[in-house]
Amino acid sequence: MLSFFKEYRRFAIVFAVISVIIIAIIYNTLNVYQPLPIFQPNMISTELVDSTIQYKKKYHKIADFSLTNQNGKTVTQKDYENKIYVADFFFTTCRTICPIMTKNMADVQKEIMNDDDIMLLSHSVTPEIDTVAQLKRYAIEKGVNDGKWNLVTGDKKQIYRLARQSYLAVKDQGDGGPFDMVHTENFMLIDKKRQIRGFYDGTNKEDIDRLLNDITILKEEYIP
Repeated sequence: MLSFFKEYRRFAIVFAVISVIIIAIIYNTLNVYQPLPIFQPNMISTELVDSTIQYKKKYHKIADFSLTNQNGKTVTQKDYENKIYVADFFFTTCRTICPIMTKNMADVQKEIMNDDDIMLLSHSVTPEIDTVAQLKRYAIEKGVNDGKWNLVTGDKKQIYRLARQSYLAVKDQGDGGPFDMVHTENFMLIDKKRQIRGFYDGTNKEDIDRLLNDITILKEEYIP
């Protein structure tokens, strides 16, 4: 009887090992790399998208831009050429969601500090208030690294068009003003082809973790 149980135990151990191997093989087979989606205007809530492009289904990209950063330097799409970047919209005098968004963007900055492929871009939605000097003070206060993160101001019409027609991230003010807007908590992940690959709640720590994970996934597309 004792020998029977010894044999049974040996069989159980072998069976368990084989089962683990089979499960691992199945997991690795099913765990196939899944690229991030490419977001088009018709996939986004209409309140965030300019009416002229709400039904666009493909080929959407971030438009060319020319704005001014916290150091008075002109920043264009060329500064983000061949880069993955995270974008958002904010204003320095905001006392509601902006401080949380900025803190979380600073956390993202820490994680990507040594990665030359990744940059950050924050657009002021009150450029008449957010002068270069104001942005510089804010950048110093919030720990912005000039080499990784541009806070930009400029022509409000251009910023509005970028927000509504490129990043699909800002709501109309609703008061009939042609260039009034309400920024959202959205962070947008932009790939090297200037396509939107993800939207994230910039006030939510779990979404920030998802953003960082998605950056890792997106980087795999560029591995030779």
